[in-house]
This record gives sequence, C-alpha cells and structure tokens, in this order.
Amino acid sequence: MSVINKIEKWGDRHHPAVLDVLRIMLGIFLFLKGLSFMENMSYLRWIIEDQQLLNLSPFFLKAVMYYVTFVHMAGGILITLGLLTRLSSLLQLPIVISALFVINIFRSEPNNDLWLSIFACVLLIIFSLIGSGPLSLNNLLSPKEQDNAKG
Repeated sequence: MSVINKIEKWGDRHHPAVLDVLRIMLGIFLFLKGLSFMENMSYLRWIIEDQQLLNLSPFFLKAVMYYVTFVHMAGGILITLGLLTRLSSLLQLPIVISALFVINIFRSEPNNDLWLSIFACVLLIIFSLIGSGPLSLNNLLSPKEQDNAKG
C-alpha cells in the first residue's frame, strides 16, 4: 500500500465531525476572499506589487492574480462541499503560505490578517492530511465498504 493510501485511510478513521464545520467555514471564507479579489483586481495587483520582492512581468503578474482568484473561488466551493478536499487544500497552501509570510509577517505596520492567515494555513494543512470527513459530498457519493463486502 502506498504512503498516500495509508495517509488517506488514517485521515478517514481520525476525523471528528466538528472538523466538518470548520472545513465548511474555511471553504466559505476562501470563496469570499476569492470573490473579493475578483471584484477588485486592482487591489490584488497592488498587494502583489507593493511587496517589491519580485520584479514580475505584466503577463506573469496577471497569471498570478488569476490563479489566486480562481483557486480561492473554485477551491473554496470544493472544500465547502467536501469534494476533492485534499487536492483543493494543497492548491490553496502556496497562496496562503505566501500571504502569511510575504504579506503579513514582513509588513512593518500591524496587520489584523496575520492570525486569520495562520488559522487558515493550519486548517488547510489538516484538511490536506485528513480529507473531507463524514459530512461531505465525497463521503455521500463514494461507495460504502460495507456495500462492497455484501455485493
């Protein structure tokens, strides 16, 4: 059995139902964050350009902006519904980690989003490991092991 299958089976066995509520709230938060970025792309551009850590070409900057917006919105919906939760969480992690370090920690002024970014990052790591849980469409749509044993 591969390491990924072992992690998946361990995550399915060790998943309290309370984490499902946190997963749903995290998904809604990420979707709304992506929606706010989509509605105000100039703000997202300013956030990325303001750091002055990288000199991005206009094409690459636009690609990063669309990646952040799309992954937050699509991944937020998938995490909320509990579909492809591990993959969606893994795709969100580079965005949240870069937001955590580049935008929140290296700023000189106090930033209220720091704790929210830390909390989101920790939850994304948890859901990357344990998956969607019992209250999810993935659990509802997947064939039950008991049904496979009977048939």
